[in-house]
Amino acid sequence: METKILPRILIGAPGSGSGKTTVVCGILQALINKGLNIVSFKCGPDYIDPMFHKEALGLESRNLDLFFNDKETINYLLAKNSKEADLAVIEGVMGYYDGLAGKSYEASSYDLARSTKTPSVLIIDCKGKSVSILAEIKGFMELESDSNIKAVILNRISPMIFEEIKKLIEETLPIEVLGFMPMIKECSLESRHLGLVTAQEVGNLETILDTLAKQVSESIDLDKLIRIAKTASKIEFIKPTIACGERVRIGVAKDKAFCFYYQDNLDLLSEFGAEICYFSPLEDKKLPENLQGLYFGGGYPELYLKELEKNDSMKQNIKDALSAGTPCMAECGGFMYLHEVVKDKLGHAYKMVGTIEGESFYADKLVRFGYIDMEAEKTNLLCEEGMHLKGHEFHYWDSTNSGDCFHAQKPLRKMNWKCVIGNENLYAGYPHVHFYSNIKSAERFVDICRKRKTKI
Repeated sequence: METKILPRILIGAPGSGSGKTTVVCGILQALINKGLNIVSFKCGPDYIDPMFHKEALGLESRNLDLFFNDKETINYLLAKNSKEADLAVIEGVMGYYDGLAGKSYEASSYDLARSTKTPSVLIIDCKGKSVSILAEIKGFMELESDSNIKAVILNRISPMIFEEIKKLIEETLPIEVLGFMPMIKECSLESRHLGLVTAQEVGNLETILDTLAKQVSESIDLDKLIRIAKTASKIEFIKPTIACGERVRIGVAKDKAFCFYYQDNLDLLSEFGAEICYFSPLEDKKLPENLQGLYFGGGYPELYLKELEKNDSMKQNIKDALSAGTPCMAECGGFMYLHEVVKDKLGHAYKMVGTIEGESFYADKLVRFGYIDMEAEKTNLLCEEGMHLKGHEFHYWDSTNSGDCFHAQKPLRKMNWKCVIGNENLYAGYPHVHFYSNIKSAERFVDICRKRKTKI
């Protein structure tokens, strides 16, 4: 058992839409401005916020998800990815107690706080409220005795009434009020900037973050927040045994169309011996030289169908590589790209790589949304028959050929389905997977790429 001292704080909220992301980004930028070495994490499976933190704030940002990973793995990843950080900030997900299937604490912000022994701060949306704010705070504090809620920040409240409400809260409840954020409409990051755009495409983002950080420095007591973060106990963790074999080169598609990757997945592949070689299906004309494997992540291919279709040389290069037996993993958007055809929202068809027979089409709704436990019913690139992986699906496009390699089961629900096209050299399907849910899957991927290298 190893230990690590890491000051850390989890910032949650009573529900989505409370302004959590906007306030967190302001706090992160303000802490960076103070000269602190900050690392950020996101509770849950979401790719957007970690990507946003990295692109907009220059922070290393990872996911911590208690459905994908057990408590011991989460503590290991928290410690491993904090390196020499002065402070770790964990952004919560949904409502503080909202977990699996909407009827469990499991994988909630609260679950993460108690599992990692991290003190929490709640962002309270005060629009249209006054004294009722106390009832909301009291309820969240007292629902569970180990809530870990140590302080609150009042969001969207007038500076004119803040001091009065702050005094009322602190006189009535055993909790600190760290400060407030007024309503700044032009700086909201909740929906305007987080969605089907990347941080690089928001033209005035630097100005927005500077404005938020300036406001945070003026109206939130960062020294108190840091003090609370320093009350966190040492992290206890066990480092898994990972053997690095002969190096192999795995090409990873990365551009505006393919940008959804768990950095921990890529890091684990590297630890097992993969050299990650990035390329762009949008911009590059061919794959990098001397590859023994390919990895297409999710993203927004539906926004760039014309550009992807026009890059014939790249499509042919990929198809030839897969036909020759190059091991390939393709998730969600990457899976769509390997189809013969992808249709846009209007039904216009665009020719893609063509390795996967059939077409991907707009379904006009979220399809098979949520966490899944996946059991391999056929041996494939990531799993032998009977092995399990944890994953999730989040997509508005479906396929006429979704595959039957895995049996997917939603946790705490009766819903289940078949998914993924797979064989010894292929994993291609809508589910995103997290390798740390079964690290043998990453080891298997790299080993099969290594066998490919030997054959060549």
